[in-house]
Amino acid sequence: MNPITRREFTKKSALAMGFLPFATFGQSLLKPKLDTKGLSVHVFSKHLQFLSPQDAAEKAAEIGFQGLDLTVRPKGHVLPEDVTQTLPRAIEDIKKGGSSCSMITTAITDASNKTDINIIKTAANQGVAYYRSNWFKYRDQHAMEADLAFYQQKIKALSLLNSQHGIVGCYQNHAGHSIGASIWEIKKILESANSKYFGTQYDIRHATVEGGLSWENGLKLIQSSIKTIVLKDFKWGQKNGVWHPVNVPIGEGMVDFKTYFSMLKAYNINVPVSLHLEYDLGGAEKGKTSISIDKKNVYKAMKKDLDTVQRLWEEA
Repeated sequence: MNPITRREFTKKSALAMGFLPFATFGQSLLKPKLDTKGLSVHVFSKHLQFLSPQDAAEKAAEIGFQGLDLTVRPKGHVLPEDVTQTLPRAIEDIKKGGSSCSMITTAITDASNKTDINIIKTAANQGVAYYRSNWFKYRDQHAMEADLAFYQQKIKALSLLNSQHGIVGCYQNHAGHSIGASIWEIKKILESANSKYFGTQYDIRHATVEGGLSWENGLKLIQSSIKTIVLKDFKWGQKNGVWHPVNVPIGEGMVDFKTYFSMLKAYNINVPVSLHLEYDLGGAEKGKTSISIDKKNVYKAMKKDLDTVQRLWEEA
């Protein structure tokens, strides 16, 4: 038999899924024979903001992370207004710590904003490949469709700016009321963008919160736009009689990682990962610069989640 190309395989897989809507990705029929090498996992530096960038890099490397997803935003490791001076120093320190920084998390929203331009230019010059933007909010007294069209143009402008500097922007899906809780909203705002330079940072935790049993449809819809992914877990719990999502360690919640990772493999998606730890870690989960528990407990949690992620990926 003649070998098929990766693109042909993806098309054939998509056709197979269309004809078998009730099949699960655990079945061998849909499980691709792809390289199952481990994921490239970066730790979100928000959870290490009680350390300097160099110390955070040293610890990340020691634990086994590929690098840092560095916070370049208000209250982050690097403040936006100081980015031209402090980001190069931070990345140099990260390298001294034996790690790397190929992705950053920002509050970027506007290609005409001087601070946002400086972040994009400086990050690109320092070899950063991806940034996560801020979220957009629906505006009062505007139709939702009008707002989606408005922000579509914002994303288009950012993608053009990114193309000039060789960096990729990502919009994260996030549960709640901002644009992007629904994957369909992200699909819409990305329609006019240069898809090579702006896509999505797919977050399975938030997709499961908002999508329930339909998150697989959302993943199928957005899969070609995924540039980076976020990993974390949750379960539903009650507080004062009100149900809400409760963050938990990877593998202890409601995220179906077996199906999710199998789908990523079927779509041939193995992109940089940002690992978030948003369960109780003495304030580290909230990006506190001073935490109430022994730092060793934070590092232990990071190692446990990282090991679990890699095991679940290999098993999928």
